[in-house]
Amino acid sequence: MDHVISGVAKFQKEVFPKNKAIFQKLANGQNPEVLFITCADSRIDPNLVTQTGPGELFICRNAGNIVPPHSTYTGGMTASIEFAVAALGVSHIIVCGHSDCGAMKGALAPEKLDALPHVKEWLGHCRCATEVVKAKVGDLSVEHLDDVTKENVLQQLQHLRTHPAVAAKVVSGQVQLHGWLYDIESGDVLCHDSESGEFKLIAEVYGDKPFASQNEGVAE
Repeated sequence: MDHVISGVAKFQKEVFPKNKAIFQKLANGQNPEVLFITCADSRIDPNLVTQTGPGELFICRNAGNIVPPHSTYTGGMTASIEFAVAALGVSHIIVCGHSDCGAMKGALAPEKLDALPHVKEWLGHCRCATEVVKAKVGDLSVEHLDDVTKENVLQQLQHLRTHPAVAAKVVSGQVQLHGWLYDIESGDVLCHDSESGEFKLIAEVYGDKPFASQNEGVAE
């Protein structure tokens, strides 16, 4: 905890003064372009991976980068997604999974989560991913962790499409969806290419093109 407290002191004395103009501007509002949905895993730092600064990403984090399907129940993720899309007007939504994901390990073996009932129930939102992979490979094991992690990203994108605010803007072309996978050990970021159905290195999918030139049919 000491290094956290000393970090705040360093921020106030060294970092904030150098970026005072940016923070003064942000003090009056935000205008992020991207809603970034990722795992709560402590090893994932969205701003570090994307080299973005304050105000550029609207970040939502939870165990397993899960997007519950839309329902009449109002949860934190549902409200945050609606706010990002309908109020802030983000034009891109990224669902980013990652390697060695503990949540996906739990989804592979839910019978081991009896002591964590809330975690077990939450990971029920990943069941579709595990069932899809199971249908392809048969009995699941930890060897299928990467497959389940990738499939989970795709299923959460499907869940996003059930949210009215998202569905309307995807159809109108105002919002584009992207499925990413971050490899902690290598630093690689893979992006789902809907044309091939595969996760490829991000440069292979986007190249040097800005997001504005992409469409959902190319990358999601």
